[in-house]
Amino acid sequence: MPGGPPLTWADLLPGWPDDVTLEPAEPRPATPVSPPPPLVPAAEDLAIRPPWAPAAAAQRPLRPPALFGPDADEDDDEYPQDDPPLTGAGAFDSAPRSRLGAFDPGRRGVKALAAVAVLVVVIAALLAWRARPRVDPVAPPRIDPAAADASLTDAADDADPATSAKAAPGAKPSAPAAVVVAVGGKVRKPGLVHLPSGARVADALQAAGGANPGVDVAPLNLARKVTDGELIMVGVTLAPGSAPTAPAGPAAPGQPGAGPINLNTATLADLDTLPGVGPVLAQRILQARDAQGGFRAVSDLRQVSGIGAARYEQLKELVTV
Repeated sequence: MPGGPPLTWADLLPGWPDDVTLEPAEPRPATPVSPPPPLVPAAEDLAIRPPWAPAAAAQRPLRPPALFGPDADEDDDEYPQDDPPLTGAGAFDSAPRSRLGAFDPGRRGVKALAAVAVLVVVIAALLAWRARPRVDPVAPPRIDPAAADASLTDAADDADPATSAKAAPGAKPSAPAAVVVAVGGKVRKPGLVHLPSGARVADALQAAGGANPGVDVAPLNLARKVTDGELIMVGVTLAPGSAPTAPAGPAAPGQPGAGPINLNTATLADLDTLPGVGPVLAQRILQARDAQGGFRAVSDLRQVSGIGAARYEQLKELVTV
């Protein structure tokens, strides 16, 4: 009780000795009590820190350094530029490694890549060479000399007779595949006989059935080659001025013979001497004569291809039938 005598243990606990008194204990100094640890880690501990980073890196306060001002130097000291090296079994290799250095094909790989590049270049060159434009050779047109000569003869017929030219001097007339020879006189089958080119008088006489019995054939040159349109008389003595048995020699180029040329007995060489008549036109005259069995009049020349009005006027005084 306040203001009364002090209490004893006997007052509080019966049977306790009376000489024991209760005295207030001396006060103890206050002990600071630390707050309990937070259940959630602090934001600094949860800062961007990989699980393999040491705790020392996480204890560094995370705040941006001062870039300008008086605190810039202090921030440089407080925040070192280089992080401490990572140690431990789970630490990564901190040696710098470039992205291109991660792919190292090696010497064999380089050789393989070079071979592939060369192969691609060769294939591209081959495709470009095959795709190049090509020029196909064209064969020159074949021109028939006879057809070309005939066209030139027809064109020259329409021109002035003075400007029409003959065949080139020295050109040999083309020999026909077959010749037609007239065999008359004392033979068994007088008339026209068809002989191959290069036949002789003996062949013509045999084609006409031979000479009649008792006829002397000695005056004939049996070995002489016959020409197309020739007349062979057997066993008959020709009167002066009649047609000869052998073809007369050709006159000078451009000059007619001594008299008119008989169209029914003239040879290719005889017709070639006429002005404006070449080997091709002379051959046409002979073919027209054989087709109609001989000319009945000089005017029949107008029916021959290549002889127009102007050329006929030039030839009509030089030929006869």
